[in-house]
Amino acid sequence: MIRVLLVDDDPLVRSGLRLMLGGADDIEVVAEAADGGEVLALVDEHAPDLVLMDIRMPGMDGLEATELLRAHTGEQAVAPAVVMLTTFKDDEQVLGALRAGAAGFLLKHTPPAEIVAAVRRVKAGEPVLSPAVTEQLIARVTQSGDTTVPRRPETAEARIRLDRLGDREREVAVAVGRGRTNAEIAAELYMSVATVKAHVSHILTKLDHTNRVQIALTVHYAGLV
Repeated sequence: MIRVLLVDDDPLVRSGLRLMLGGADDIEVVAEAADGGEVLALVDEHAPDLVLMDIRMPGMDGLEATELLRAHTGEQAVAPAVVMLTTFKDDEQVLGALRAGAAGFLLKHTPPAEIVAAVRRVKAGEPVLSPAVTEQLIARVTQSGDTTVPRRPETAEARIRLDRLGDREREVAVAVGRGRTNAEIAAELYMSVATVKAHVSHILTKLDHTNRVQIALTVHYAGLV
């Protein structure tokens, strides 16, 4: 079972998410919260695999809650993945949440079947950012100079970072930069999905990144996509 914690200040949104996730036989909503300030205690109590959380809440918002959760494992060996609920195009906190360690984003109007599929993908270590979302994130940083992300590295600096990677890791990093999923990368580079996952994990460690979008940004700054 995939154990999910729902965090949203709107009870109707939580009810709708519980209803759609409850229809899947491999997903269980173990707890709900109306404020990001409740997240740490509920994670310690219920040990969810994934936190599905609104990025904007009137108390503690999803960004701050994600930062706290990433720094706090409580009674769990590994903190649960965080997936943000957002309107995306209108939300200036998206990139900041990625920096804080969010695994990805779901638009609030995402069809129920896609939300269920996204929960399963995150549990399996897959991203929940489509190529279109990745491209839009990159465009926001490069065109608007968004200050919610770390300082943009110069091209030379980005290339020095990528020089830490082996040849195969570099190929995978470029594919990530193009918004490819693990399955698509496996097909393009003639390797297993498990091998792709291992490469992505090594890339994150070597580049000191926490998510795939950060890899994509570094590849973009290096001029490789």
